[in-house]
Amino acid sequence: MDAIRVGLIGYGYAGATFHAPLIAATKGLRLTRIASSDPERVRQVFPEVAVTDAAELIRAADVDLVVIATPNGLHHSLAMEALNANKHVVLEKPFTITAAQAEELVALAEQRNLVLSVFHNRRWDSDFLTVRQCIASGLLGEINTCEIRFDRYRPQVRNRWREQDLPGSGCLYDLGSHSIDQALQLFGLPGKISAEVAAQRTGASSPDYFHLMMDYGVRKVILHSGAIVREAGPRFLVHGSKGSFIKYGIDPQEDALKLGRCPGDANWGREDPRYHGRISHGDDGLQISGTLESLPGSYQSYYAGIDNAIRGDGPVPVSAADALQVIKVIECAMLSSREGRVIPFA
Repeated sequence: MDAIRVGLIGYGYAGATFHAPLIAATKGLRLTRIASSDPERVRQVFPEVAVTDAAELIRAADVDLVVIATPNGLHHSLAMEALNANKHVVLEKPFTITAAQAEELVALAEQRNLVLSVFHNRRWDSDFLTVRQCIASGLLGEINTCEIRFDRYRPQVRNRWREQDLPGSGCLYDLGSHSIDQALQLFGLPGKISAEVAAQRTGASSPDYFHLMMDYGVRKVILHSGAIVREAGPRFLVHGSKGSFIKYGIDPQEDALKLGRCPGDANWGREDPRYHGRISHGDDGLQISGTLESLPGSYQSYYAGIDNAIRGDGPVPVSAADALQVIKVIECAMLSSREGRVIPFA
């Protein structure tokens, strides 16, 4: 099969930093069109790529896969157009604003036998891959508590759509999508959800704080994010019947992409050793403590998986069904915060 031709809608932060360079670095994919309101910015990096509007890109005969990296409120309508045009679709996270919208897209993709996926790239973060391996190894025993924190220090509200009073804006849809997806990958669907979602910064018009608990019976999974955290605590904190794992720092791939580096560069995805996690495990009679070297991050695995899935050579790397569950958790969290009660997850 020839190269899969890709059209990218949106060349803002997500499109320019993540999608375009990762697509360009993936053997088997070829970026043919980009829809952007800033054609000159695109041409400086991709002079050979046609710059069009979204409608023309979706109709184009030289596009097999449409990647949507637009503001969240446009995800559903653009994905519907692309699927109806018989194109495979990748959506930037979050999938959609509502679960009903997500279910509509899942049904249409299945009906047309098209690949539909969501870019939950932090499944390939160095720290998450290490935590998942640590849990799977059994070193920590039966997990009773897991905390995933995504804190930042951004005390000033910025003039960008993610921080405006718009459907799908705010940190729960943004950072929360990552943490929820990671929790679901580690532990499956919860039984109950409770959450507080709030705006803490002066002048904030969308949520910049959340504290969410996913209840699995004895096991509790806590997801937290704040925008006024000058000194962040552990990114992951996992406790089990036989030990604990504590991990600071954040995956280096986003910063590397912002500097113009790409997969294949020396030491790609490898974390600074000072951020390697601390593990303590063993039975009562024998305690072993030390540093656990982080696995290398691998954002390139996502688009390699998309290439394989379209060719029929492997599963979709992030299924639309998985991404739908993330939106359901977000809806439950918002309802819990609004009504001040625990919400059964079904």
